Amino acid sequence: MKKYTDKGKKDTRSGFGAALLELAKEDDRVVALTADLTGSVKMDAFASEFPDRFFQCGIAEANMVGVSAGLAISGKIVFAGSFAEFLSGRVYDQIRQELAYGRANVKLAASHAGITLGEDGATHQTMEDIALMRALPSMVVINPCDYNQTKAATKAAAKYDGPVYLRFGRPSVPNFTDEEQEFEIGKAITLNSGKDVTIFATGHMVWEALKACEILESEGICAELINIATIKPLDEEAVVLSALKTKAVVVAEEHNMSGGLGELIAGVLARKVPVPVEFVNAGDRFGQSGKPAELMTAYGLDAERIVEAAYQAVKRT
Repeated sequence: MKKYTDKGKKDTRSGFGAALLELAKEDDRVVALTADLTGSVKMDAFASEFPDRFFQCGIAEANMVGVSAGLAISGKIVFAGSFAEFLSGRVYDQIRQELAYGRANVKLAASHAGITLGEDGATHQTMEDIALMRALPSMVVINPCDYNQTKAATKAAAKYDGPVYLRFGRPSVPNFTDEEQEFEIGKAITLNSGKDVTIFATGHMVWEALKACEILESEGICAELINIATIKPLDEEAVVLSALKTKAVVVAEEHNMSGGLGELIAGVLARKVPVPVEFVNAGDRFGQSGKPAELMTAYGLDAERIVEAAYQAVKRT
């Protein structure tokens, strides 16, 4: 199994902030907006260096989306940032009507996604945002796994002409992907080749899946691990080819069971490769207040649960 080294824990939202600043230096069309969360979404360096291209909209997310659409129509490359809960559920109608329907060139920078937001609790933790965003025609959905990949994904989103939902996290997590990587929207990334079971993972769950692969290898199970950083458009070819090879699949995500990556991949496999699929997700429930690592364990979002799911999938072949 290929070994991956943690180069130092960093939060994925900081990868976004670093990329945003670099993009702004390269292209004066790049503008940024936030809804009273400049520091939280790591736009503070951008705001300091480019104050004339930064717009503080206050606690008015719907208005921020409308302003973003107008700026995009005028030729700007727009990044609008807030907590993922407020930037998906609170303003869904505006995103649907003003961004997705008109294919506005706006990038939604959604920080503090999933249960790893931690102590702020269920009202601030979104476990439904992937389902909401991938249901929208023309919306690209990206959920990178670490700081380096988030930085690369943000740059790729800036080059893409159309609406993008970029999903980031709050806690510091292992940073293990290549610093010089090129991110290709819609392309799955194979982190480990295997023959017995395929693990598709996204976001924070990719590192947990790497740990699961090591455990499985020590027990004689050779797992293939594929990082699905782009949830929409999904790399269906990669999904199908891997499932054909291993005949058993696990999908791991920091999201509810409904409408996430698991159901998306299960739909592809039902049409093209009917193989056993096991799911590692938060089930059908809201989050709760707690430390991120403790919540991940409590909700079964860890390497141990992925290992269990892998055995269940293999047993069903």
